[in-house]
Amino acid sequence: MSDDPTTEARESPIDVAVVRRVADESGVPADELADALVVLDAELLGRHSAYEAEYDYVTASGRRAYLVDADEWESLTADLDVDGRVADAVRRAHAEQARLLFDAAVKSGRFDGDTAGVVVGVDTAEEMV
Repeated sequence: MSDDPTTEARESPIDVAVVRRVADESGVPADELADALVVLDAELLGRHSAYEAEYDYVTASGRRAYLVDADEWESLTADLDVDGRVADAVRRAHAEQARLLFDAAVKSGRFDGDTAGVVVGVDTAEEMV
């Protein structure tokens, strides 16, 4: 497999530029990071209603970004079969993409050690009425 995350990243709600930047900064191969992001995206199915009820979120650019607590992030990624470096890169990619979406929606979010960003495509998010 090449180190070009373009195809895999298109299957996740994380921008290719974010995948490349986080991969470069973390030393994780971009294709490995992109693959892990796709797996995590599948894990997010069915969690949107709970996230919308419990956490702050924005919808921008066809995606939804949630600010979840650190415990929820750990629960979400507990079964992700990746090493620690890749898991950290996945968290960083979601956090960076969430920041970008909060900025695009002109809404500030509190990103710190107690929160984590989770980004999903609007087409996979359940619309709450």
